[in-house]
Amino acid sequence: MGMTSDANSLAGAAPSPGRGGLGRGESLEYKPKVFDAFTSSPALLRQGGGSVHRRLLLAAEGGSVMASHPKPSADVALSSTQGTGQAGAAPSPGRGGLGRGESLEYKPKVFDAFTSSPALLRQGGGSVHRRFLLAAGGAFALPARAASAPQGIAPRPLTFPADHGSHPDTRTEWWYVTGTLQSGPDNFGFQITFFRSKTNVAPDHPSRFAASQLHFAHVALTDLQAKKMQHDQRIARAGFGRASAAQGDTNLTLEGWTLKRNAAAIQPTYQTKINTANFTLALTLSATQPLLLQGDAGYSRKGPQPEQASHYYSIPHLAVTGELTRQGKAVAVTGRAWLDHEWSNSVLDPQAVGWDWTGMNLNNGGALTAFRLRRADGSALYAGGSFRSADGRLTTFKPDEVRFTPGRMWRSASSKANYPVVWTVDTPAGRFKVQSLLDNQELDGKGNGNGNSGTGSVYWEGLSELLDASNPASNQVIGRGYLEMTGYAGALVI
Repeated sequence: MGMTSDANSLAGAAPSPGRGGLGRGESLEYKPKVFDAFTSSPALLRQGGGSVHRRLLLAAEGGSVMASHPKPSADVALSSTQGTGQAGAAPSPGRGGLGRGESLEYKPKVFDAFTSSPALLRQGGGSVHRRFLLAAGGAFALPARAASAPQGIAPRPLTFPADHGSHPDTRTEWWYVTGTLQSGPDNFGFQITFFRSKTNVAPDHPSRFAASQLHFAHVALTDLQAKKMQHDQRIARAGFGRASAAQGDTNLTLEGWTLKRNAAAIQPTYQTKINTANFTLALTLSATQPLLLQGDAGYSRKGPQPEQASHYYSIPHLAVTGELTRQGKAVAVTGRAWLDHEWSNSVLDPQAVGWDWTGMNLNNGGALTAFRLRRADGSALYAGGSFRSADGRLTTFKPDEVRFTPGRMWRSASSKANYPVVWTVDTPAGRFKVQSLLDNQELDGKGNGNGNSGTGSVYWEGLSELLDASNPASNQVIGRGYLEMTGYAGALVI
């Protein structure tokens, strides 16, 4: 479901140490022989030294930033019944850029496709939504001018495999995979999320430099034995061999990171490859259950206003096999995962400061989803979710049927935010307890201590277990999955 915006380094405040940036009132002129953050050399900022807000420009750079049942149904339409630069020389190969004679002026108080991407790109623009905001959230603010009219989100039957693919006419989209991994006695959690954001740059813009689509990705690995989480993040504009999200089926690439669906297999599978400075994941995720349409047949409300909605489906209980490599040593892993795919045109309701969300694979084959949007006083602005039992019966929760009650708190030494790492969640399917398996699973998108700048997004996302809270005395663990909490280190600004 977003993230805060730390736009000071772009909008006049002194640059953050180690990141470079423009000082108050400074501006920047781009000329065709000076590559900027959209080329492979960050020679922007004064005489070629620095970068602007991480995802922002590392994205463009293509750089990476470490922080850290029944047989599956065939591909069908599912309904509610089925619970070159303009003029002049071409840009440098593989990088894009300005054509001969073109130039670009960067001013620190103007934002466009790069703060929702920074304000380079002439008429740029853009915005972000839920997990996308987690990815880019902190670094991106909506442009001052009105956004383009929403398209592509309305109650309709979802059609597959087409709806597994990208929906570039919509504002934001993400493919989100979380799960557990085991290798002998060692247990891990992982998160892999790819994001796409449509900017306000026209797709037919005459300059190849213009970015009509931006792509982000997050990956995190939680090591329960070492009691440590590591994460990484990347960003790039679409095209030039750097980033793409195919239409028609899931096929995502971002600077060497990939997630692809293989429908030719006996059971549909996803394959993902992720390499970071500290670990590498090469995983195959095989469907064991039909996909789950969230909300009303895949049309999921995300706020009190009718336009606050998304198309949203999940695939619980993916069987995971593959390899985890750390410090040059590869080990075989197995596990269980959960996939979400969601796309939307809406932004966070102005009353909301953040949200709480959980997706849980139950040990008996069931699946639980629950979320709430949260006001500043901690009350719920909107809520929802679903429960699919082991025999396939689906219950969709109404907004007034879901209640999150916080329990034990954990305080981050880094952000000073206080997070509830234990929750009681009441739903029509029962009362559950969600508790973290490692308290410190906060992701700080500002950087990871390696001198890399970040998005400014700070949120908590981590491996957790599910307990049956209907009988507190039993304290029985009935599943595992992920918990996500945003807006605790500062209200989301979208």
